[in-house]
Amino acid sequence: MPRERGQKVVASNRKARHDYTIEDTYEAGLVLTGTEVKSLRAGRASLVDGYAFVEYGEAWLDAVHIPEYNEGTWNNHPPRRKRKLLLHKAQILKIHNKIKEGGYTIVPLSIYFSDGRAKVEIAVAKGKREYDKRQTLRERQDKREADRAMGARRHLGD
Repeated sequence: MPRERGQKVVASNRKARHDYTIEDTYEAGLVLTGTEVKSLRAGRASLVDGYAFVEYGEAWLDAVHIPEYNEGTWNNHPPRRKRKLLLHKAQILKIHNKIKEGGYTIVPLSIYFSDGRAKVEIAVAKGKREYDKRQTLRERQDKREADRAMGARRHLGD
């Protein structure tokens, strides 16, 4: 069977970009069991409540929901368990130091397969206040209206 190429996104956390200001992003491998991989390949996962943390020099992903594999037997995995993240030691130290500063958290942005291997994109992020969220929405709406006006103006010139 030929090896997989490219990326296949399984789940993405779109609300994270709304609720947090993203500082740095990292691609991390995941330590998974066989039924978790099969469930992910079926496109089933949820990052809604997920978060990551650093403990004893290791990075962990917690509260990410990967449902049980339908064809799994008694050795199926628990849907919400702590999963180890595979990162370089320097990356873990950098993330840990940033979090120790205060006000920062690690949020998962997406789970995907890259060349057949399960990866998670995590971000060091700072929580937004309510008025920051409104400001971001307002800026996005203004940009959309400006683009729309420029497009209409361009079509009138034809």
